[in-house]
Amino acid sequence: MSDRGAVTSEQSVPVVIIGAGQAGLSVAYYLRRFELVSGRDFVMFDRGPDAGGAWQHRWDSLRLGTAHHVNDLPGMAELGISFDTADRSLPAKDVVADYYRRYEEHFELHVERPVSVTSVFNRRADLVVASTSPERGERETSARLLVNATGTWGAPFVPYYPGAHTFAGRHVHTAQYRSAQEFAGQRVVVVGGGTSAIGFLLELENVAAELTWASRRPIDWVHTEELDLEGASAAVAAQDEAARSGRALPSIVSGTGVPVSRRIAAGIERGLLVTRPIFTAIEPNGVRWSDGSFTEADAIIWASGFRPELRHLAPLKLREKAGGLTVGAGASWTDPRIFLAGYGPQASTIGANRAGRMIARQIVALL
Repeated sequence: MSDRGAVTSEQSVPVVIIGAGQAGLSVAYYLRRFELVSGRDFVMFDRGPDAGGAWQHRWDSLRLGTAHHVNDLPGMAELGISFDTADRSLPAKDVVADYYRRYEEHFELHVERPVSVTSVFNRRADLVVASTSPERGERETSARLLVNATGTWGAPFVPYYPGAHTFAGRHVHTAQYRSAQEFAGQRVVVVGGGTSAIGFLLELENVAAELTWASRRPIDWVHTEELDLEGASAAVAAQDEAARSGRALPSIVSGTGVPVSRRIAAGIERGLLVTRPIFTAIEPNGVRWSDGSFTEADAIIWASGFRPELRHLAPLKLREKAGGLTVGAGASWTDPRIFLAGYGPQASTIGANRAGRMIARQIVALL
C-alpha cells in the first residue's frame, strides 16, 4: 500500500494534523505562534461532530471535579477562561466542548469535522492522508509532515477471558457508558482498577440491584486528594522509556495509584469499594472465580482502558515487534515525517501542552 496509483489528491498542504483534542490543539496553537496559517500551511481533521475531543463522548454525570485534573490549553488565558474556575455543576463534556470551541475560533484553527481518516500511506516523497466526510466524501490530502493526535478513545481495550462470547448479558466498555440508569435493577460486574471503574461503582451504588468489583491487580490507594507527583513522574518516565523502546505502553494507573478523595474514602468505609481478584471465566449468566464460586450478572462494565488509536497508520509500517511505536521527543524514530502528539508520556493534558511546543518547533525547522 505504499502507492495508490495515479489518483490526484484533492489538496496539498505542508502539514496535516489528525485529531483536535488537547494534543492536536496544542500543536496547532504553537504552529500559529510561529505564524503558520490554518488552511494554507496546515489543516486539521477531527472525527468528532463537535469540538471537545474525546470529552464530548463521555457520560452525562461526569463532572470536572470528579475527573482527572484537566489542565488549560496553552494560550487559553487570552480568552479569560480556565478549567480551574469552570462550572463544576455542568457535565464535563459540555464544559470542555464549549471551551475548546471558543479556543478554536479565537486562534482561527478552522478544524474540519467530521472527517474520518481511514489510512495514511506513501506516494513517492509525500504522505497521503485518505479520509472521508459527509460533506466531501472520500478524498486524499498530500502532505510533507503529519501530526497524529488521535488519542485513545477510538481504541477501547477489552481483555480476553474464556467464555466472553457466551455471555447472555451486556458487555459495556467505558467508551459506551452513558448513564447509571441503564443498569437500574440489574446485577453488574465492574472490571478495572482506575478512577473510571470507581466512578461507575459510586454512581451505580443505589441504582443497580447488585454490584461486584473485579480488578487484575490490587488497588494502590494513595491517601491524598491530589495525584502523587513522585508516582506520576515515575509513571511518565515508564511511558517515555517504553515509547523510546518501541514497546507497548504500560498503564498509567499502575504507576500513579488512585488518590483517595473524601468521596472514595466514604465508599471504602461503607464496603462498596472492595475489589476481588479478576474472575477466570465468563459464562452465559455471570462470571466464575478462581475458587469455583459464581456470581450472576446482567451486565459487565469494562473499565479496562484504551490503547493508542493507530490503525490508520498501518500502511507506514511504524509498529515494532515489541508492540509499540518507537517515539522520542514526540517524533517517530522510524519515519521523521511523522509526529505523535499525545502518545506515551504526553497523554496527560500537561504533557500534551509541552509536546505541542516541542513538536511545533521541530515542524517549523523541517519546513
